[in-house]
Amino acid sequence: MNELGIKERHVGNVTILDPDALMRVKLRFGGSSVTIPSAVAALLRAGQKNILLNLEGVKAISAKALGELVSTHLVIKQGGGEFRLFNLTPTVHQMMQVTNLLVVFGLYENEKDAIASLSNERLSGERAALVIAHKGER
Repeated sequence: MNELGIKERHVGNVTILDPDALMRVKLRFGGSSVTIPSAVAALLRAGQKNILLNLEGVKAISAKALGELVSTHLVIKQGGGEFRLFNLTPTVHQMMQVTNLLVVFGLYENEKDAIASLSNERLSGERAALVIAHKGER
C-alpha cells in the first residue's frame, strides 16, 4: 500500500495502517487520490477485519477526510470487523470531541492499548458464547 501513502503492517490478526507524511497532508486537506475507504475495502476483501489507523503526526483532518473515516468505520462494522484510531494529536482529539465522533470511533492513546482492546473484545465474545453453551447443557 506504499503507493497510497500508507504503510501496512500486522500484529496477529490486526492490520495497522501508518500514514506517511504525504497521507498526513492529504488527511488534513482532503486531497487523497485513493481514499482510505477504498484501501480498507481491499483489506476487507483479503479477509483482514480488525484495522487500526495510526494518526500520529496528523495535525488536522478535513471535513472530507472525517467523512471518509466515518464511512470506513461503517464499512468495516458491516463487514464484521473493527476500526480503531490511535495516537491522536490534541487538535484531532478535540475535533473528534467537537463533532461528537468520540462516541463513534474507538480512540486509543497508543498502539498497544488499541490492539489490547480488540483482544479484550474477542475474549469477551468467546466468554459469552461459552456461558450460553454451558447454560444449554443443563
